[in-house]
Amino acid sequence: MGIFQRIFRVGKAEVHSAIDKLEDPIRMTEQGIRDLKKDLNTSMTSLAEVKGQAIRLRKQAADSKKAAADYERKAMLLLQKAQSEEIDPAEADRLAAEALNRKEESSTRATTLNQDAKQQEAMAAQLQAQVEKLKSAIAGYENDLVTLRARARTAAATKKINRQLSKVDSSGTMVLLERMKERVEEDESLAQAYGELADSSQSLDEEIDTALKDKGAGSDKLAELKAKMGIQK
Repeated sequence: MGIFQRIFRVGKAEVHSAIDKLEDPIRMTEQGIRDLKKDLNTSMTSLAEVKGQAIRLRKQAADSKKAAADYERKAMLLLQKAQSEEIDPAEADRLAAEALNRKEESSTRATTLNQDAKQQEAMAAQLQAQVEKLKSAIAGYENDLVTLRARARTAAATKKINRQLSKVDSSGTMVLLERMKERVEEDESLAQAYGELADSSQSLDEEIDTALKDKGAGSDKLAELKAKMGIQK
């Protein structure tokens, strides 16, 4: 293999390794959870601001409503004083009319503030739902991450073992072992064949001696049996 081909293969392997790291499911899940938590913090800040605005608007509306009631009370006091001749009736009418105008302005302002407060409260309700949804999602993904880590470890171990087995098979090691097993069996068969040939290659004299030796052994056994049975000959 040329030097340039080697460099290309090394570079290709490094690129694949970098891609695998970028696409690591555990790291990507952890990053996704961190992103969701950032969104949750942003939503919580927005929710607090909107709720605070709604509270301020309700308070301002209550203050305006109270002011309207106070202006009406003052207008009534002015008219009562005019009736009791404590102040000039014309001046009392003028001041009472101004008080009533202020009352209307305060009432209108209270109504507007209440409407604005309702809008802020509706927005706060939407944000609250989003916050709860994000909290639930984060809790679910964190639980999934525990299982995912265990599955990833198992998958990595299985992948490593299978890769090693694949390399062994592809390198011919398993084929070699089977071949050696067959070679031993062949050697055993060959040894047995040589033994049979050796037995069949005895000379005539060796065959005669073997036959006589077997006959003598047989006669001895026969004599032993006769003696055991009480037979003389």
